[in-house]
Amino acid sequence: MIREMNDTDAPRVLEIYSMGIETRNATFETSVPNWDDWDSKHLEHSRFVYVEDGLILGWVAFSQVSSRYVYRGVAEVSIYIDLKYGGKGIGSKLMEIGIKSSEENGIWTIQSSVFPENAATLKLHQKFGFRIIGKRERVASLDGIWRDTILLERRSNVVGN
Repeated sequence: MIREMNDTDAPRVLEIYSMGIETRNATFETSVPNWDDWDSKHLEHSRFVYVEDGLILGWVAFSQVSSRYVYRGVAEVSIYIDLKYGGKGIGSKLMEIGIKSSEENGIWTIQSSVFPENAATLKLHQKFGFRIIGKRERVASLDGIWRDTILLERRSNVVGN
């Protein structure tokens, strides 16, 4: 089942985020933020969790890429799945509802920045019409190692046309 995320989901959402941090292939972050920080950096709409047998197995949320008005319809997607449940289609279900909801809320472009080593995430994005728009070489250091990211973008066929 997929439902909207709420504040009571915070511990599990952050636990799954921690799993992504530990892989060193999901984010440049090295520590889990507190809920207030996480919450303030993500849009209030288009936040969903995938729940099975009462346990959250994954989540999707969006963050604004710029405070400038002209970019109000451009957001970055974050999608994280409990590592024990990867490869079961959870990411696809979350991405589908996230895209639909983001468009209903005026998002015309979704961006993502993915480590090249994260093949499953790259495949997921491309399945949903994201196209590679570039590569940022040695954009930031993680654990003392300079890393590249692949920039992806999905333009809505519904909003902004």
